[in-house]
Amino acid sequence: MAEGNFSLMIEFTLLGFSDLPNLQGFLFGLFLIIYIGILMGNGLIIIITKVDSALQTPMYFFLRNFSFLEICYTSVILPRILANLWTQKRNVSFAACAVQFCAFFVMAIAENFLLTVMAYDRYVAICKPLNYPLIMNHKVCVTLVVGSWMGGIPIHILLTYLIFSLSFCGSKNIDHIFCDIRPLLKLACGDTSVNEFTFYAVVLMLGMFPFMLIIWSYMKIITTILKVPGTKGRFKAFSTCSSHLMVVALYFGCGIITYLRPSSGHSAGLDKVLSIFYTTVTPMFNPIIYSLRNKDVVVALRKLLFK
Repeated sequence: MAEGNFSLMIEFTLLGFSDLPNLQGFLFGLFLIIYIGILMGNGLIIIITKVDSALQTPMYFFLRNFSFLEICYTSVILPRILANLWTQKRNVSFAACAVQFCAFFVMAIAENFLLTVMAYDRYVAICKPLNYPLIMNHKVCVTLVVGSWMGGIPIHILLTYLIFSLSFCGSKNIDHIFCDIRPLLKLACGDTSVNEFTFYAVVLMLGMFPFMLIIWSYMKIITTILKVPGTKGRFKAFSTCSSHLMVVALYFGCGIITYLRPSSGHSAGLDKVLSIFYTTVTPMFNPIIYSLRNKDVVVALRKLLFK
């Protein structure tokens, strides 16, 4: 790249909500409340599943790690949004943008894998209850969690290099709330079709394959539950996985709408709204879903807060 153009790729400008100048203070307060809610809600889940003796099972071990992942996931996005709204300085260095891009997708894929692991845990518990303690022993649980965290790292480091090795010229304004794939590709020079196809092919594989495994797990679970005699028995069996099913529907539903809609359906404003829902609102609701839909978590929470 010529020296004159190279200076333009030293940093980007995240436009975020700059088109709403009269709402900067309100948006800062709103996102601060959401972030605090995410930290407190998921933090409480981590604490109660760690200290309560009744919650020392694989299901809650996975839930604890999932809540920690949610905190990390939103912390990649929200602190920079808050800083931009507070200081009105929207510049982000090329390196910081690349790190945010890579970290966000590593966390997103880790969440895909961990939700799949949680579905597998419910499948074994309901479909193979006699072998559950043997199959889901502590060593296996730790291995599955570590694999979920580490599985997407090498691939997304390569994908990040694939995107950020492109030449960026002309405008340096990213019309989005964080360094995401589509806004970045709009700023790239030349033909980006190969890079874009490779990125989406890998992300689709790492996103849809876990989703299909979750669907398969719940088909098996539902088939098994329908064989349970009595309505009470069926309700009890289904109640152990209903919270997870709601989180899966919310997370994957938002992800599919955000990234797999046709190109004709993309607009900067709509992309921002969907990204907010996908990266902040969903993690905020997850602790609420698990608390309201899980009696063991409710009891443990009461013991922690009112002892």
